[in-house]
Formats: sequence, C-alpha cells, structure tokens
Amino acid sequence: MRDKVFSSPRLEFFVIESIGKGVVELDLVQLTIDGRGVAVPAGTSVLEAAEQAGIHIPRLCHDRELVPFGACRLCVVEIKGLRNLPASCVTAVSPGMEVQTATPAVVEARQVILELLLANHPQDCLTCEKSGNCALAGYCYQYGVRESRLKGESHAYPADDTNPFIVRDLNKCILCGKCVRACAEITGQDILDFAYRGFSTRPTTFGDAPLLESDCVFCGNCVAVCPTGALTEKQRLGRGRYWEMERVKTTCPFCGVGCNFDLLVHGGRIVGVASNETAPVNGKALCIKGRFGWDFIYNEKRLTSPLIKKNGRFEEASWDEALDLVARRLGEIKAEHGPEAFAALSSARCTNEENYLLQRFTRAVMGTNNVDHCART
Repeated sequence: MRDKVFSSPRLEFFVIESIGKGVVELDLVQLTIDGRGVAVPAGTSVLEAAEQAGIHIPRLCHDRELVPFGACRLCVVEIKGLRNLPASCVTAVSPGMEVQTATPAVVEARQVILELLLANHPQDCLTCEKSGNCALAGYCYQYGVRESRLKGESHAYPADDTNPFIVRDLNKCILCGKCVRACAEITGQDILDFAYRGFSTRPTTFGDAPLLESDCVFCGNCVAVCPTGALTEKQRLGRGRYWEMERVKTTCPFCGVGCNFDLLVHGGRIVGVASNETAPVNGKALCIKGRFGWDFIYNEKRLTSPLIKKNGRFEEASWDEALDLVARRLGEIKAEHGPEAFAALSSARCTNEENYLLQRFTRAVMGTNNVDHCART
C-alpha cells in the first residue's frame, strides 16, 4: 500500500495499491454513533462501525468470522428516522446515519430480550462449566437481569456426552446459530442445522443423531463460538474456572500450517486449549489435533531424556553424551561409506528454522543433497 487519501466532502477513501495496473477504491460512509463521527467503508454494518469507534454493542449470535445472522436481537440500536430498533449486526451504514446504542428504549429492549432467553434457560450457573466465560450470564450481569418475569416451559434434553471431546447440553442452547454457521463456514462440514419447529427447534445433526454417530470431525470450532454452556470441552470438565486459568499463546506442533492458540494453564499444568481470534493464520479455527491433542505431553510413555542402547537395552543418558555419540557415529559412517550413504528426512512438525538447519547440516557437514520432506508433495 503506497498512499491513503481522504477527500471531502465526498468522503471517499482511496487505497492506491499496485495490483498489476489496477487501482483499488473504497468509498467511505460518514455517520454518527453516540455523538462520535465515524467514517467506514460502504457495506459495513452498524455493529462493526461501532467496534471501529471503540463502542461495544452486546451480541450473542454475531461473530466477526461468521456471516451475520441477526438471530438474538441483543444488538438492537436506535437510528434516527426509524420507528423500530434494528439489529445492528445486519444493518448496513448509510451516509448521515445517526445511531444511539444505549438509549432507555434500547436498554429496556435488551433487558426484555435477556429475560426471554432466561425464561426457559437452566439457572445452574453455580455448577455450569461455562461459568465466568458465558456471554449470556455476562450480559445479564451488565443489564441487571437476575431472573425472568416470564415463566416459560423448560426443555429436558439428555446431554450428549457419548464422544470423548464435546459435551452437548441443548437445554442451554439459545438458538444463536453460531455452531451451525461455524460448522458450515469455518470447517466446511455442514453436519449441523436447525431441526424441528417452534419451541422444539434446536441445532442438531442429521436424524438428530449423537455427534459420535454423525460425520462430525470433532474440530471443536462449534465449541469455540458457543456463547453459553450448550457446548463444552469434555477434557476440561472440572479442571478449573476460566478466570483461574493463565492463557499462554503458542503455535500448534502437529503440522506446518502454523496455527496459533492459547494453552490454558491451571495449577502449573495445561488443562486445555482455547482459540485465539488474533491468530494471523487460523483465527478461531482449529482441527481436532490442535484443539484436543494436547494431552500427549502428560503421557507416561513420553520420553523425557535421551536413550542410548547399551548391551541390547536402552538406558537414559545426558544430552551431551547422546549428541557426542551421534556426532561420532555419523562421522564414522561418512568416512567409511562416503557422503551418499547418509540421507535426511525432515518433518512438517518442525519449524522452518529447524528444517533449514537440517538441510544445511546435510549439505554442508555431511556433504550430500540426499534430503527430503514429508510434506514435499
């Protein structure tokens, strides 16, 4: 990008970028949100415009990695000239628009919406695994909604915990549709959709089968976007509350894509993995290995020190002893059989730097070009 030019009064934003001989032009729309002047590209939603202005609008069904859905209606705002309160996540900005995000009418509407959700929602927050990380509970606290004045019918769905990764409790589902969209838009599996009608509507698999009997690949992306305790990770049950956990950003070791995520650490031990939406490669998306394959680090069969075979049996050794042995034996093989007797096979689980060093060692030290990589094809 070479230049950015703001022009007035047309308020056009020109991004001049070398794409062959082309020029990219984006029209800016100027509006006012809570008295603040905001200029955003045409087509931006009111919710996204508010975010860019540093104004948070509550939402339960919206996620910036998913197509806007407009289901929960918690993101309603007041727009001058409109009689109703539109959902800001599916309302596009327009020139001169005046938006208010916290008027008495807006606050009252959000309180009623939260009460409607609580009318048939289990009130087991004290023992809910999502306590401390539940968006519904957080917004109820923010808007002072302790209970619902509306007494509705309650579901009694049995929890689906037949698989080793995800516990699905549809009694806590608020029909935000985020799991359905994550499965379709992020994972590309389309195994979830809304079934039944009216009060019986719920997101489920084909034939309402348990996840283990469906085509679910157990990536857990549905869990990552769920705002309530309807979807939780089985491996993390009873291992601590979210506010007790330290989050350590790291890179997944299972392949060469380079996905980032947060390790959840409690009591000095890793107890789970959480998506980090700031990850440049993958965002919130992870596969089954990255999200659920972390427990190998505590496997009793994992090697924690080098082993050297002595008298037909492997015995623990120091790193200096092991490296000296490897260096000596490689030198003997090269001297006796020549450089072409040596070959190196690298791994996509290693970093680029480690793979570079291996090929450099093979060529510069061992004197051969016999190097290959498991992800070459």
